[in-house]
Amino acid sequence: MATAPFPKLLIATHNAGKLREIQALLAPHGVEVVSADSLGLPVPDETEATFAGNALIKARAAAAASGLPSLSDDSGLEVFALGGDPGVRSADWAGEPRDFGRAMDEVLRRLAASGSADRSARFVSTLALVRPDGSAQVFEGEVRGTIADARRGTRGFGYDPIFIADGDSQTFGEIEPAEKYAKSHRTRAFELFVTAVFG
Repeated sequence: MATAPFPKLLIATHNAGKLREIQALLAPHGVEVVSADSLGLPVPDETEATFAGNALIKARAAAAASGLPSLSDDSGLEVFALGGDPGVRSADWAGEPRDFGRAMDEVLRRLAASGSADRSARFVSTLALVRPDGSAQVFEGEVRGTIADARRGTRGFGYDPIFIADGDSQTFGEIEPAEKYAKSHRTRAFELFVTAVFG
């Protein structure tokens, strides 16, 4: 395995579940990981209309504030019968304060109200790496699946309890974390990141 191009990497997130996943994915690569939350960095406003745009906002703000190479993830759930909602506003979709239980219930309610038989969806993860010199790279991964009829399982985080990956019968909230990591949108984006950065 190639030597890590930097000894320390800042993960530009305040989301504990997302941080755990990224730490697990980085563990084999010998990089010390710190989080924006642990350094007390503020959460920048996510004003872009795309996952890539918001990922770059977070990574650029973290790199500028810390002087460290910074990796951010902007991810979300797109439900096709809902026109791609919750989409880039997945975390805030059900209003403040953030409540994914309420957000999942709203997805299920709107799907039922739509009358559509189409329950297809995808999870998207876009990683942005910004170095202190301002150079940036972006990597995107996705996993396709369907929306369950109800919340199932307590593992994972976010919308995991209502998402069933294609080929599975259980939601991301029901399967073991290691099984989720093996197929998740974040893992697929991360594979592209590792190939580009670590060689």
